[in-house]
Amino acid sequence: MSDGDPSSDGASPAATGPDQDVAHILAIATRRDRAAFAALFGRYGPRLKSWFLRNGCSADQAEDLVQDTMLSVWRKAESFNPAQAAVSTWVFAIARNRRIDAWRRSPRRELDEDDPSLAPPEPVSPDAVLDMAERDSRLRAALVGLPAEQMAVIRLSFFEDRPHAEIEQALGIPLGTVKSRLRLAMRRLRAHLGDMTPPRTGRDGVSS
Repeated sequence: MSDGDPSSDGASPAATGPDQDVAHILAIATRRDRAAFAALFGRYGPRLKSWFLRNGCSADQAEDLVQDTMLSVWRKAESFNPAQAAVSTWVFAIARNRRIDAWRRSPRRELDEDDPSLAPPEPVSPDAVLDMAERDSRLRAALVGLPAEQMAVIRLSFFEDRPHAEIEQALGIPLGTVKSRLRLAMRRLRAHLGDMTPPRTGRDGVSS
């Protein structure tokens, strides 16, 4: 049995991060965005399966539990509150519940109620709650304030993780315009967010 926090297992990170996770959940909650769900599935599916396997599930059972967990993420996206928990904590809390349900349905196993991996997530500190709420509020305000043409490029590049060539085709604009709009959008976001988000390099090497 694993006695660590499953949301921080050793799987290699996907091409998304905490802020993008929040954006994906919001996209699912507000407009049932399948691309956002696919991105979350790609990020958390392997981590969930690894955790289920480490905690006594067969390969087939682990696959089923991953599907159940992510289906709950799709259905319950509206209930996610970034001021209360990180997306990873929320997803793995759902996974814990799915695992408990599976063990209770099994006639051949007894559930170890003292298993540390079944413990609920530790409560978020008041400072962390305020910090996450402030980050979420500022990020939403910054995104809403972008011109529509810049937001379209940001959505395709960062929320859907599309390369510049696909964005060029999707929007019907030259590649140079794609890069220019990305630079302008990131400049606006940095100005609005200040030190909240450190620069990172996008999929096509654009500093953001």
